[in-house]
Amino acid sequence: MAELPPRNSITLHGMRIDRVTMEGALAYIASFIASGKPHHIVTADASMVMTYREDKDFAALVEQAALITPDGAGIIWASKRLGVPITAKVSGVDLSAKLVELSGKNGWRIFFFGGAPGIAEAAAQKMRERFPDANICGMRDGYYKADEEDTVAEQIAATKPDILLVAMGIPRQEKFIQRQKGRVGAKVYIGVGGTLDVFSGTVKRAPVWMQKSGLEWLYRISSSPNAARMKKLAALPQFARLTLTTQTKK
Repeated sequence: MAELPPRNSITLHGMRIDRVTMEGALAYIASFIASGKPHHIVTADASMVMTYREDKDFAALVEQAALITPDGAGIIWASKRLGVPITAKVSGVDLSAKLVELSGKNGWRIFFFGGAPGIAEAAAQKMRERFPDANICGMRDGYYKADEEDTVAEQIAATKPDILLVAMGIPRQEKFIQRQKGRVGAKVYIGVGGTLDVFSGTVKRAPVWMQKSGLEWLYRISSSPNAARMKKLAALPQFARLTLTTQTKK
C-alpha cells in the first residue's frame, strides 16, 4: 500500500480538523483496515465543535481520533473566515456511502448500528439495491437499556465487522465507540448521525443545489424536525458568533 501523506490539520475554536479530501479519507481508511488495529474517525460539523467546547469527556475522546473530517458548510466557512481555509467537505453520509460502495470490491465488512427500530434494516436493503455487491454484515437499531450495552457490543462483534457505522447522534455515538471499540473488534469506527435515516429513505437528502450551497442542514431540520436536530440548530448561532468575534489569522 502506498505511503500516506502526513496529516495536515488546523485548529478551529480549539478543536483539530484535518484537511482531507474524500479520496484522502478513503486512503486513510484502507490503511487503517489493513493495520488490523482500531481507529476512530470523527466527522466534525459546527454543532460538534460547540459540544467539544462544552463537554470535557467528549473533547478528550475527539482528541484521540485517528482522523477528523470537515463535515459541513459551517466548518468550511469558519476556516476561511479565520484564515486557515479548508476547501473540501467530507460528510458522514457521503463517506459512509462510498464505504458501502467499495465494501464488496475491497472485502470490507460493514455493520449499520443505530436509528429507530427498522431503520438500519431498511437502510441495508436500500443500499444493497443501490450497490448489489455491498458487504453489509449486520444491522441493529440504537434502542437498548444502559445495562445491555456490553451485550449489544458482543452481538456486533460476532459479525466480525471491519467498519462500524454508529448512528446515534453526537455525543452518544462517539462515547459508545470509546467505551466499546475494544469489545467490538472492528478496525474503523465512525459516528454518522442521521446517515441511516437518509440511507433508508426515511429522511430525504436536500436537492443538489442545497447540498452545494451548504444548506443541507437546513433542509433536514425543516423536513424532519426533532429534539436532536433542533439542538444542532441552536448551536449554529453560537458557532457563528464565536467565529465572527475571533481574531482572524494574518
